[in-house]
Amino acid sequence: MLDLRTTYLGLELKNPLVASASSLTKNLDNLRKLEDAGLSAVVLHSLFEEQIDHDSLELDHYLNQGTYSYAEALTYFPDLDNYNIGPQKYLELIQKAKQSISIPIIASLNGITKGGWVDYATKMQEAGADAIELNIYYLAADKNIPGTYLESTYWELVREMSQILKIPLAVKLSPFFSSLPYFAQRLKEAGARGLVLFNRFYQPDIDLDELSVVPHLELSTSEDLLLPLRWIAILYGRTSIDFALTSGIHNGKDVIKTMMVGAKVAMTASELIANGIERATTILSETQQWMETHEYASIHQMQGSISQQKVEEPGAFERANYMKALRKYDNHLP
Repeated sequence: MLDLRTTYLGLELKNPLVASASSLTKNLDNLRKLEDAGLSAVVLHSLFEEQIDHDSLELDHYLNQGTYSYAEALTYFPDLDNYNIGPQKYLELIQKAKQSISIPIIASLNGITKGGWVDYATKMQEAGADAIELNIYYLAADKNIPGTYLESTYWELVREMSQILKIPLAVKLSPFFSSLPYFAQRLKEAGARGLVLFNRFYQPDIDLDELSVVPHLELSTSEDLLLPLRWIAILYGRTSIDFALTSGIHNGKDVIKTMMVGAKVAMTASELIANGIERATTILSETQQWMETHEYASIHQMQGSISQQKVEEPGAFERANYMKALRKYDNHLP
């Protein structure tokens, strides 16, 4: 019998398919449906730092400096008191979810500063969250702030949260770091138990009719799998931390690839949003069918088997692969 079990952040999971933070995980009915469809854990939608403490002076520096310099700036941020669901309702959702479903509940905080909002993580813990995912979503647009300062800020934030929490903490990162292996190790030393790769920055678009900047969102495809796949393959075995891959999980083969490079879980949202929560059942079935066909007995057996340290050509994950990919098209040139 196939063994789909895996462990993530010390949590024993029945399979590696996890619902990532999205609009699907913001109400109790959907959480029940996600469990029924076979998901092994859910990450609740993010509670934003701005919602918790948007009057603090520290946040004022990040959010409101120059706000009134231009009229357009008044529309940059939503009415934070009414955005999504408030902090108290978020805690209530955790409590109700723990009473209604049996799979682990991972709360999600989206923030960057070290304000008093960090203490809110303790309230999530008290409400019953099994773990917390810290989503560091910050666009470095200030020319006076060096990258080293930002990385130190992230490190101190993770260290502070790890010191106050008894439940495990995972950090969701963007791919935009000059030395991701070094930074991953620093976060592990600060107390992070897991890294979620990668955060997708939603790019604004321009409405040429209205001559305005508009929000733009496109769901992921399996092509988005390649970047986190490469980095987890490189990081696996170099940093003793759990990896979750998010972005690009749309079928069973995507899950298999994710496990083989060394991830503990494959997180999905776009596929479920586009094709329904029940699609998770099919993804798990596809995963099992592939394992049976290729005679794999367990998820554990394949985890890390095609990481950079295990493949015959380690350079395939680095510069050598870049050169090989370019040569592939030489014969197609005029």
